[in-house]
Amino acid sequence: MLDGWARRRIDPALDAIAGALHAAGISANAVTLSAFAIGAGAATAIALGHLWAGLVLIFLSRLCDGLDGAVAKRAGRTDLGGYLDIVLDFSFYGMIPLAFVILDPANNGVPGAVLLAAFYANGASFLAFAAMAERRGMSSDARGPKSLFFTTGLAEATETLGIFVAFCVFPVAFPVLAYCFAAMTAHTTLSRLILAYRLFGETNGS
Repeated sequence: MLDGWARRRIDPALDAIAGALHAAGISANAVTLSAFAIGAGAATAIALGHLWAGLVLIFLSRLCDGLDGAVAKRAGRTDLGGYLDIVLDFSFYGMIPLAFVILDPANNGVPGAVLLAAFYANGASFLAFAAMAERRGMSSDARGPKSLFFTTGLAEATETLGIFVAFCVFPVAFPVLAYCFAAMTAHTTLSRLILAYRLFGETNGS
């Protein structure tokens, strides 16, 4: 929901940094892998109880995640780059709730599992929609150039980053925050399912 608003404000800075990285010979895939490695470090720090360190690493990871596309715009987008970006982003989104479950399984186990299930369903709806859209030759620039057809929703990257920050700042509120964001994610999934029914059910009735 907030991704478009956020990108318009941070893209100029990202483009400037990406220009320097490209000039230094750093590839978009290297930035993508760095984003994932830093994200894994964030999850590890959180699981060990170092929440403020985890918070800093989350921000650094998402900075790199924003930079890889800007670097790819200069060097040329590739299918491998798009594949890595999607797979490692989804992996990062799963690692952070899991880290909070490991940190406090008694209190965070069930809420974390509910949130991860919501993420799983949302990811499946996103990827399946993108595959069907590709078959029909559909395209979208709602969130800028993307390797896959990108459907928007209530819970996007900006909202997810916000909830991860809230987890770190207010760890005792993790259960309530996780349930609330799981509901937002489920709303996004349901909205995408309704859109798919309207777009894909018209010609073949399936």
